[in-house]
Amino acid sequence: MQIFKVGGAVRDRLLGRAVTDVDWVVVGATTEQMHALGYRPVGADFPVFLHPSTGEEYALARTERKSGRGYGGFTFHASPDVTLEEDLIRRDLTINAMAEDDHGQVIDPYRGKEDLEARILRHVAPAFAEDPLRVLRVARFAARYAGLGFHVAKETLALMAELSASGELEALTPERSWKEISRALMEDQPQVFIQVLRDCGALKVLMPEVSALFDASTPHNLTALEQAARHEQPLTVRWACLVNGLGKGINERFKVPRDCQELALLVGRYGDEGHQALTLAPSALLELLQSFDVYRRPQRFEEFIMVCQMGAPNAEEGSYPQADYLRGAAEAARGVAVKPLVEAGFTGQQLGEALKAERLKALEAYKKLH
Repeated sequence: MQIFKVGGAVRDRLLGRAVTDVDWVVVGATTEQMHALGYRPVGADFPVFLHPSTGEEYALARTERKSGRGYGGFTFHASPDVTLEEDLIRRDLTINAMAEDDHGQVIDPYRGKEDLEARILRHVAPAFAEDPLRVLRVARFAARYAGLGFHVAKETLALMAELSASGELEALTPERSWKEISRALMEDQPQVFIQVLRDCGALKVLMPEVSALFDASTPHNLTALEQAARHEQPLTVRWACLVNGLGKGINERFKVPRDCQELALLVGRYGDEGHQALTLAPSALLELLQSFDVYRRPQRFEEFIMVCQMGAPNAEEGSYPQADYLRGAAEAARGVAVKPLVEAGFTGQQLGEALKAERLKALEAYKKLH
């Protein structure tokens, strides 16, 4: 029985990056032996176990065979006879197909170190084309390591194009697709993720609305997404930047979380008002604030402001006076006290109308000062 550190932990150590998650492969062991040593099984589909004290994942060395459509259409075989090299060859990229023994020696049967040094994302074996999820994964790695100069190998991009044209991408579940998309959007250069998907033909399959934005120049939405990443914005803001104005279909297709959906749709509806904030009449400004429920959900309005700012022509310079103006307007509206109105005898619908009238007065006074 031998245990090896594998995958991302080895890759990132060699790149000099922080190692956050560590995965292990166990060669020469049986399920019964793992149980006897106190390892806890994870599910019933894969021979993966949790270490009894650290909780890290330990997987029995295994091979796989394509048995159906999609990323889940595989039959796995795990036994003490499976070698480390056989386990590593089923992985996606050469830079992820390296292992390290307990002495720190790197086992690299598929020349991952060479590709690390050459800054190339290259598939390990032709079986890469059997798993459609790898199209998204490679594009995500391209987004993560673009700042280090990495690019996708031509032959790997060709396999990704084959997968995109095969119909296999349609077999991905919305939940699995969104998991990869959301992780990619939080990388340092998420616009590279979108560009790689376009280069291999996957974008028009997965996100035809985004694909349709491309013309001779970089789409405005992609520029806004790039700015959102530079300003370390949260997922809600990045998603809204990408799908601004594209409707609800793309949100429904990937079963996007509600907070991301809501912000994206509100930005699509009120984005122009955000950019025109300095010239909005107090009544229109109040309607904007009411639509975002700034009294109970101030954070959502702040995220709306950031999406507007990321999409502004001068976003890179950070000059966007509308941002402070909108924040001030929200503060003025929130500053109207309810208690005096209640004490004056207003109730029910009359209270709501009186409160709205006072907030309008507050915004009129705010506009005169600004």
